[in-house]
Amino acid sequence: MSALYPLLRPLLFRLDGETAHDLTFRLLDIAVRLGLTRAPEALPGRAVECMGLAFPNPVGLAAGLDKNAAHVDGLASFGFGFLEVGTVTPRPQPGNPRPRLFRLPEAQAIINRMGFNNGGVDGLLAHAAGIRYRGILGINIGKNFDTPIERAADDYLACLRKVYARADYVTVNISSPNTKNLRSLQEGDALLALLRALKDEQIALAAKHGKRVPLAVKIAPDLDESQLDAIADVLVSTGMDAVIATNTTLARDAVAGLPHGDEAGGLSGAPVREKSTAVVRGLAKRLDGRLPIIAAGGILSGADAREKIDAGATLVQIYSGLIYRGPALVGEAIHALR
Repeated sequence: MSALYPLLRPLLFRLDGETAHDLTFRLLDIAVRLGLTRAPEALPGRAVECMGLAFPNPVGLAAGLDKNAAHVDGLASFGFGFLEVGTVTPRPQPGNPRPRLFRLPEAQAIINRMGFNNGGVDGLLAHAAGIRYRGILGINIGKNFDTPIERAADDYLACLRKVYARADYVTVNISSPNTKNLRSLQEGDALLALLRALKDEQIALAAKHGKRVPLAVKIAPDLDESQLDAIADVLVSTGMDAVIATNTTLARDAVAGLPHGDEAGGLSGAPVREKSTAVVRGLAKRLDGRLPIIAAGGILSGADAREKIDAGATLVQIYSGLIYRGPALVGEAIHALR
C-alpha cells in the first residue's frame, strides 16, 4: 500500500473527500482479504511506556479516520504502535449534511464538519470483536448531538461502561468544534464535574472487570494561557491518565483566500502544526511530568513528529498527514523517533 499510494493519490484527490475516503477503505479491505497487506502488527521502533501501557513504537493513528473500528486490521498493517478509533456516541447518528469534508492541497490541510457520524457504540464493539489486531486499541467517546449539554456526562458514562472491557485506553473527546456547545465542556466547573464523574466510574469499572483502563482527554488548540492553566489543574486533580493535544482548530488565517478555506468546521493538517505544538509545550511546562501528553496536529513528516516529542510529548498521532503522505509517513515518523 505504501508503494501504491503515491500513484493512487492524484486519482483519489479528483474525487470528493468523503467519496475518496470510502473508496480507499474499500480497497484496503479488499487487500486485507486477499492477503496483500502485511500482518496487523507494529513496525519495530523505540518502545515507550505510557499510561501504564507498553507501546511498541510511539506513532499512533488519531481518532476520526476509522470511526466505527471497521478497518482496524488494514490500518494496523501500516505499522502503527497504537490505533485510536471513534469518536463513537451511545446511539448511531448520521452527522452533519454533506458535503462536510474538504481538502486544501495548497496548504496540506483538511477542513471537516463531520459531526460525529458513527454507527453507535454497539456497532463499534461488534466490529472490534472480529479484528485480528492485538496491539493497543484506544476508543474515543463523545456525546450524541441531541443530548443536552447539561446531560453530556450521561453519554460519556454510557460509552465508557460499554467500551471499558474492549479498550486499552479511552479518550474523552470534549474538543470537536462540530457538535454544538461541546467545547464548553473544557471550561472550569463543567470540565471538573465531567472528569470527576468519569474518574469515579473508571474506579468502579476497574473493580468490576479486574483491570484498569486509562482515561485520556482530548483538548482543542484554540485555548489561551488561562484556559490551559485551568485545564492542566483539573487534569491533575481528577487523576486523568493522559491528555491528547490537540484536536482541529477554528482559526482560518493560514488558509485565507484558498478554495474551501472559508468552509465551516475544524481545520487540520500543516496549518495547525505550530498551534498544536505550542499547546504541547505549554502543557508540558504546566504538568511537569505528572501525566503524559499525546501530541496530534500537523504531523506530515518525521521531523514534525520529532518536534512534538521535543516539545514534551510522549506519543504522537497522525491523521491528515496520512491523507497527504500515505502509509510511508508511519515508518518515516517511527524512524525519526528512534
